[in-house]
Amino acid sequence: MSVLIILLGSLVVFRGLGFAGVDSLATWVASARTALATMFVFTAVSHFAPMKKDLIAMVPPELPRPELLVFLTGIAELAGAAGLLVPSLRFWAAWGLILLLVLMLPANVSAARRDVHLRGRRATPLWIRVPMQILFIGWAWMVR
Repeated sequence: MSVLIILLGSLVVFRGLGFAGVDSLATWVASARTALATMFVFTAVSHFAPMKKDLIAMVPPELPRPELLVFLTGIAELAGAAGLLVPSLRFWAAWGLILLLVLMLPANVSAARRDVHLRGRRATPLWIRVPMQILFIGWAWMVR
């Protein structure tokens, strides 16, 4: 749920900055794009921080090299976040993030079904996580 708070909270902050005269955030779409990039930087950092162990536990047992997968998805999230902010890369960055979100959904489903804990708490229940994932996909589509 914290990623949703980051996404929506940063949208409000960036839109406020746009209203205050920051030209690069003058539209809802520009603010939404920057908010999505902020959310992905936030999630990517966890791939390289102590929470990395929890993320490794989320990887479905059938997949090889969970440590490498967590590392690579962290890099992909950072690259996608940066790409969203570069006009010539925006379209492909958004599509890359959409693909990443689709590919990572099975890990979220697996974590919820296996009762994996993240930072000492149960993984987000599927009835919340799946709509959130759909929201993130739609958001990336909107800001592409």
